[in-house]
Amino acid sequence: MFRLRTELLDRLKQLAAKDNRSLNNYVETILMDVAFNTPNATTIAAMKEAKEESNLTTVDMSNYDSFLKSLNPPKGGFCRE
Repeated sequence: MFRLRTELLDRLKQLAAKDNRSLNNYVETILMDVAFNTPNATTIAAMKEAKEESNLTTVDMSNYDSFLKSLNPPKGGFCRE
């Protein structure tokens, strides 16, 4: 048996209700995810790269066409501003 703080239990109940799930199912799903979902080597490398911010590019959000062009780098690659 274990105990949870009242505030945490209340928050878990809210989140479970929002997902239309029982509290037990919601908590069990979270625990299963934490206990058994280990990222693979590719995911770990991507997470490390994202943390290092070594490969950031600028995305143009001014309009749709500019956005798409900014996602497809020219042959020389993106330039950091």
